[in-house]
Order: sequence, then C-alpha cells, then structure tokens
Amino acid sequence: MMTKVAKQMGFTFPYLYDENQEVAKQYHAACTPDFFLFDKERKLVYRGQMDDSRPGNNIPITGADLRAALNAVLTGTQVSKQQKPAWVAASSGKWATNRIT
Repeated sequence: MMTKVAKQMGFTFPYLYDENQEVAKQYHAACTPDFFLFDKERKLVYRGQMDDSRPGNNIPITGADLRAALNAVLTGTQVSKQQKPAWVAASSGKWATNRIT
C-alpha cells in the first residue's frame, strides 16, 4: 500500500519498508508508530508521538507534535526537548505479523 501511495504522491524522499522489523528493533522502537526525525546532518532531533490521539480517546488526529518538530527542522529552529513518547500501553512488545505493503 505505501509503495502505491509514495508513487501517487510523488515522494522524493527515502522511504523504508522494514519488512522484518529489524530496523525498528535497532532503534528500540516502542510501538507502531514511533516517529524518528533526523535533521540535515542526520542527527536524531525528534523521537515520539504524532499527536495526543489514541485509539478510543476521541482526540482528533492532528499530527501536531510531529508537525511542530518538522516545522522546526525546516525553518532551522531548535526542536523542542519536550517530546512525548509514542503510545506504548497496548502495543508494547508486539511486532507485526501481518503487514500491509
């Protein structure tokens, strides 16, 4: 699925399909999704949640936290050190057995 989306949207950036989740494990990803954002020097500047939405909490999906980090990187300002971890409670230790491609 993401391969089709990337082609349709004309993504020009690298996209990783981590079929066996080895990369996720090397980065110690806590769950899915656990976002990692790197600056132009490939320094990790953000690791955390997309926003405060969670399954069943009725908070709209906004992408606010990840968007703020992206905007900081794109404008050359410092990414906030206050980074909330991705939600772990229901998915910690669980790795995909069925993947969508």
